Amino acid sequence: MIGNQAKKLEELVATNSKSKAKKTRFVAITSGKGGVGKSTISSNLAYVLAKSGLNVGIFDADIGLANLDVMFNVKIKKNILHVLKGEATVADILIPITRNLILIPGESGDEILKYSDMALFERFMQEAQILDKLDVMIIDTGAGIGEHIQMFLNAADDVVVVTVPDPAAITDAYATIKTIATLRDDISMIMNQVKNEREAELIFGKIKKVALANIGLNLELNLMGKINSDLKVSSSVKKRTLFCATHQYSQPYKDIVEIANKISSKLERNVLVKANESGLSGLFKRLIEHF
Repeated sequence: MIGNQAKKLEELVATNSKSKAKKTRFVAITSGKGGVGKSTISSNLAYVLAKSGLNVGIFDADIGLANLDVMFNVKIKKNILHVLKGEATVADILIPITRNLILIPGESGDEILKYSDMALFERFMQEAQILDKLDVMIIDTGAGIGEHIQMFLNAADDVVVVTVPDPAAITDAYATIKTIATLRDDISMIMNQVKNEREAELIFGKIKKVALANIGLNLELNLMGKINSDLKVSSSVKKRTLFCATHQYSQPYKDIVEIANKISSKLERNVLVKANESGLSGLFKRLIEHF
């Protein structure tokens, strides 16, 4: 039943591709366990990318434990599931954060596809075209490696695993990398709450050594960046503000900018594609392909 539905959805997506749109880069940010700063990094990274002039969407794919609303200090009333059920339009659920930055309240991948029927999904795909101009979509997934999280990791252009120097977090991050490696060979890491560059590289080096020895030499594991431990970050979270907005002279801000620049350098500038390859339409097309 679900397999037939996925096939029908795939055919439907193929028909919604006449208009031209920007090529969106999908960046999934995940972690082995909660509490390592994944959502803090996602929200601040989205903010910095938008500040640089890019059109950015941040998709909360962990709605059960959603905290992006806390990060951005906004209230979420409805999400994509309400759209697919016909209880809201795409425009109803989008939350403007700053210039060029839109929060898209999501839902786990399996829930998204389970509750959609043909008529509603067709309307959704048409409405989703308002996000066809996105340059980057940050996908903030849940912690761990459940099936619905794997769907988003499969769909993304970049998968970034966040960890901190804590031994338990490192162990969980490695386990996550091991599982992701069954889906794809290219994985990036962000070392959060480190003392300095040296500590980040040291921990990453150990993880990579173990990963290459046990997972295989085909694995492309890269260090996308690090973020220094700083009380300004935790203070900002408590105040429901973005540290990149309030502490622009801090080291963590500079660290996020470096990571944002690496993502920006991967963008295909001014590339026009079919509408079903960009924004929300593009994300759903990819989710369906891996369903």
